[in-house]
Order: sequence, then structure tokens, then C-alpha cells
Amino acid sequence: MLLKNELLIIEKGEHIDNIITNNIENITDIEIFILKTYIFFNKIVFNKFIHYGEFFIEKDTSSLFFVNTISKSSNMLNKITIVEGWSQTQLDNELSKHFKNAYKIPYEDILADTYYFKKGSDFKLFVENLKKNKKQFFLKFKNNILFEKYDTKQIITIGSLIEKEGLDIEDKQKISSVIINRLNNKMRLQIDATVIYALTDGKFNLNRKLLVKDLKINHPYNTYFIKGLPPFPISYVGKNTIKTIFENYRTDFLFYFFNKSLNKHIFSKTYLEHKKKLNEYRK
Repeated sequence: MLLKNELLIIEKGEHIDNIITNNIENITDIEIFILKTYIFFNKIVFNKFIHYGEFFIEKDTSSLFFVNTISKSSNMLNKITIVEGWSQTQLDNELSKHFKNAYKIPYEDILADTYYFKKGSDFKLFVENLKKNKKQFFLKFKNNILFEKYDTKQIITIGSLIEKEGLDIEDKQKISSVIINRLNNKMRLQIDATVIYALTDGKFNLNRKLLVKDLKINHPYNTYFIKGLPPFPISYVGKNTIKTIFENYRTDFLFYFFNKSLNKHIFSKTYLEHKKKLNEYRK
């Protein structure tokens, strides 16, 4: 049995039909009948009633475990939300609130999302669950055309650049297309976020504008200096951003810059067009 989410929320007085259909993936009428019969049997024979509240249940579970869990008091105690674009330092600060033996988790190992766990959970097991979550998510896209050129780590690396540069879904779609276009054309990516990472190692805010000399530093993450992608991601990446990449949104754009007065990125197909728009903005 596969659940839609690991977090189940059952409202007081909610009908059993709603609990089943709202929380279980692709359940058939026959399966609903069997599950309701088992719940009724549990109620009559063992005097176990469905409780309301929040419950943590792994998505891939058994009918028996599902019914037994929601027939007890809520087992939901803690949650951690890993924010898209977070640095390791930011996640470390959050993890230290919940785990005594926390250690650094590489950006490419997990995806930014909200995760639920019990108090006193083993940190290593918690991380393994996060890795499993990422693996299951990527399996949905195993036949995507982008896997012909890029592996999972590279997809997450592209996602981390988008997280640092993009403003919203539409903006991220266009930036994703620019990155893929530039990679296809063997062009340097020239993304400012990678220069900032090269200068700070992702450990603090730069708190100043980038200088021309910054763009020239010899560093494996400086995409003004290196060709292709950085060796690893520069932040944690959310599932929606990964979905955006796998949409393979296509444009002819190769350049963009941020217009502060309009609070948006301006995209161009050619360097001449880009230079013209940039000069107009600077004036």
C-alpha cells in the first residue's frame, strides 16, 4: 500500500471513506471495502477506534500498520523543513536543534523538503530516510531525456544554480533553459552565484557587489573561469526545481541579467541583444 504523504492529518469526526481516499494512492473500490471491513473488525473485536490528529507513516506501508497507527494516539512529534537554496551551515543550525550527533549532509545526497520523525530518532537512520526519499523521487524521471547527458548529481548541481538565481517558477524555467543551452553550446555558464560560492565556500553572505577581479579567480566553482558545471552543487535543491529541470523547458535564450528596478531577470538570445539591454538598464 502506498500513501500520498508521510504525514496524515485526520480531522475530528472525519469519515473513514475520506481518510482512505485522501491518503492512499490509487486505491480500488475492492481494496477500500477490504480496508473498511478490517477497520470495522478492529473496532468490534478489539475496541480500537480511529483517532484524529497527525500521524507519521512511511509512504510504503502495510494495511495492518496503517490501521494500527491511526487507531492509536498521534505519533507526530517533530519535523524539519529544509529550505530550497539553503547552505550546509543553515541546515547544520537546524539539525542541531533536534539531533546531538548530527553531521554535515552533502548537497547532492538529499532534496529540500519537509521531513517528519520521532523524538529520539537515530540521526544516521534519519539521513538514510532522506536519501531513500531522494532516490524514490528521481526514479519517477528515470526515462527523462536529460539523463542521456547528465547524471543525478549533475542534475542537482544545475538545480542548485537555479535555486540561487531564480525568483519564481517561470524565472527558473528560463534560467534552466539558459544553463542547458549554454552547456550544449560549450559556453561558460558565467553564473554569479558560483563566484559568490567560490569566495565564501557557502559559509557566509558576501555582503558586497561582485568585482571584475572576482570573476577571474581560479577556482573550481567559478563558472566564469571553468567550463561546464561546478564539481558539486552549491546549495540544497527542492523537488519543484528538479521537476522544472526535467520539464526541459526550451527557449533560445543564452544570456540574462537582473534588473533591480523591475525586480526581474531580462533574457536575451544573442550577446549583442544582451549588451544592448544591459546598457539601456545601466543608463
